[in-house]
Amino acid sequence: MSETPTPLQALILWRLLGRQGTALNSEIVPKKAERDALQKAGLLTVEKEGRSSRLTVTDKGWNWAGRHLCDPLPPNARVLQDWLTRLHHHLEKTGATLADFVGPAPERAPPEPKAPRARAATTPPNPKDATGKGSTGKGATGKGATGKGATGEAATGKAAPPDPGRVRARIEEAYLACTGGRKAAPVRLSALRAALADLDRAAVDAGLAAILGGDPSIRLTRISDPKALDAAERDAAFAPAGEPFHEIWIHA
Repeated sequence: MSETPTPLQALILWRLLGRQGTALNSEIVPKKAERDALQKAGLLTVEKEGRSSRLTVTDKGWNWAGRHLCDPLPPNARVLQDWLTRLHHHLEKTGATLADFVGPAPERAPPEPKAPRARAATTPPNPKDATGKGSTGKGATGKGATGKGATGEAATGKAAPPDPGRVRARIEEAYLACTGGRKAAPVRLSALRAALADLDRAAVDAGLAAILGGDPSIRLTRISDPKALDAAERDAAFAPAGEPFHEIWIHA
């Protein structure tokens, strides 16, 4: 297909954007030919999820939508076209972007990793047990009962993951350090990660995922202009569902 979606293909994009940019194929039920054409044009991605596939609008798709709010739609979608036209005028008046208006997609909780099974510490059998001495000898009171065999696993086990509440607090501390104590200001995730260099990326990502999952005081936003991003910004992006976020805001 060309770089310009057909009106029917545009309806698929608007349906997805109405769901904050992502939905299961079984929820949207687009025609396969139209969906595949949008995927080929790089306007959406299709990835397997359970028994269905997840459709996600790409940055290219978001950019197209932000520039074509007034494009014609099929006659039976006139109501949607009128609302999109009103939205176009609102965004022009306020200077906001379509991504700001729609907001980030809710975070999909990743499957919980299975906890490794702890191996029970065992004490080799005392050969003296067969003669009766094992019950009163060193086998009952020696190192097997109180030494390293009982505590070695605990001493060498992996450290527990950071507490989610503490990670949330650290993210806000780092944000305020980057803004000089101000809120309602954008901070690039590259700067935030640098301020949290003592936490590994997985811990920071888990904190950002929790924020997306239901923290109304913080929001993540994307930068739709690829020219505004360098390699470091793209590497620092948080992309839980294939949609990269580049900035964090904490409301005043």
